[in-house]
Amino acid sequence: MSDSDSFINEVSEEVRRDRLFATLKKYGWIAILAVILLVAGAAWTEYRNAQTRAAAEATGDALLAALATNDPAARAAALDALPQTGSSAAAGMLITAAAQQEAGEADAAAQTLDALAARTDVPAIYRDLAAFKAAMLDAGTDPAARRARLEPLAAPGQPFALLAQEQLALVDLAADDRDSAVTRLTAILNDAGVTQGLRDRAQSLMVALGAPLPDAAATADAPAEAPADVTPTNP
Repeated sequence: MSDSDSFINEVSEEVRRDRLFATLKKYGWIAILAVILLVAGAAWTEYRNAQTRAAAEATGDALLAALATNDPAARAAALDALPQTGSSAAAGMLITAAAQQEAGEADAAAQTLDALAARTDVPAIYRDLAAFKAAMLDAGTDPAARRARLEPLAAPGQPFALLAQEQLALVDLAADDRDSAVTRLTAILNDAGVTQGLRDRAQSLMVALGAPLPDAAATADAPAEAPADVTPTNP
């Protein structure tokens, strides 16, 4: 390589370096700002998460303290002092309804559950649970009103659909509609999501009604047959 070529390469390298420095000087603040924003965003997210965890822990401690109170009036006051939004409100109202039911105040418990089921600021699972428990408290009321409560909960895809179907089957039996009850119980037994406890109750009711069990349910509890004893024969 000649001296002229070496000189040209050095000049080209110096020009590229100068351009790089000029670019960094012109646009480097954007990269620095992006890093600052990323760090600030991560810090803010961690701060909010810490606040959420602290609030949840405080609510849980207050809830446990309320449950540990033996005086019903003091327990109710402690539950009322809990945050009245979100999951904490739902948990407090469910516990309040349970205490009211335990004290024999079924009407008050139903009103508390209905109020929870009507709220839109709590997760849907709590609203559905409250609606189902309220329907369970209506066991001695007008069958038509109880059916109207249970039918939306028994729709496919609802979290308590099978339990609601079981209750609707009992409503059918109370109305002397054996065929509808058997149809509902059969659908429960054929559902892949049925729990063992619900399966046992449905099967017991089917047997009590003298109805045949579905094949899937009958074979699910049937003991496996021992394999036949095959004696090999000589060729």
